[in-house]
Amino acid sequence: MRSKNIFMFLGLQSFLFCLTISCTKPSINIIPNNSDTTINNQDDSTNTDTTMTDTTTNIDTTGNIDTSANAGNFTWLALGDSYTIGQSVNENERFPAQIISLLKNDSIFIKAPQYIATTGWTTLNLLDAIAAQQPKGPFDIVTLLIGVNDQYQHFDTAGYRVHFNQCLLNAIALAGNKKDHVFVLSIPDYSVTPFAQNSDTAQISKEIDEFNAINKTITLSFGISYTDITPLTREMKNDASLIAYDGLHPSGKEYAEWAALLAPEFIKILK
Repeated sequence: MRSKNIFMFLGLQSFLFCLTISCTKPSINIIPNNSDTTINNQDDSTNTDTTMTDTTTNIDTTGNIDTSANAGNFTWLALGDSYTIGQSVNENERFPAQIISLLKNDSIFIKAPQYIATTGWTTLNLLDAIAAQQPKGPFDIVTLLIGVNDQYQHFDTAGYRVHFNQCLLNAIALAGNKKDHVFVLSIPDYSVTPFAQNSDTAQISKEIDEFNAINKTITLSFGISYTDITPLTREMKNDASLIAYDGLHPSGKEYAEWAALLAPEFIKILK
């Protein structure tokens, strides 16, 4: 196994991609990151072009809470990477913000989400952040969207399987062990964006499918809600309005489509 220093090095060169907390409840047991499960980042089955450069700004919204919108009855912890924090869109265009807006129409009021999510994060980064910050729960809603950077950094699928499973176990614990309050989203397909136009887009898409097959199988094995937003992201290929100004991440319009899928699922458990 490679040492943690190698992962720190990779983190510095990671794709700045596009999911805070002191636990007081005994039902919440944060799963520590097991260093023995570090992945081999030179697995040939996930080899893609790494010459691409992301020129967007790295956003770290770990623990960021909009107190002006904190009058709701329910709490939400959003775990992930840039797709959760909405790289290159306004805060009110993030998919969590748009879901909260939709639910108000059904008289369901959710406090502004707490985020443990940063552009460029892999499953390992997310696990480390959860362990370091010790989220204070349980939360009424926990969402998890993570894995695109594992694919981009050539991490093997075996390692992703282990680390995603740990992320999901943490999400369940942070929801007070209420599995029906946890929601997993699939990894978007960035191969259709202008950012990837000089890469092997077919290979990227294939690998995204492989990583999604893993996170879907694990999620469903726990009986947890799984929302497949990947087909929606592939519509970006023929609709530039679904892509943010950076040519890589989804636009607010694209996130609205995700929100439309997830809002009814939230209503089922919060009504």
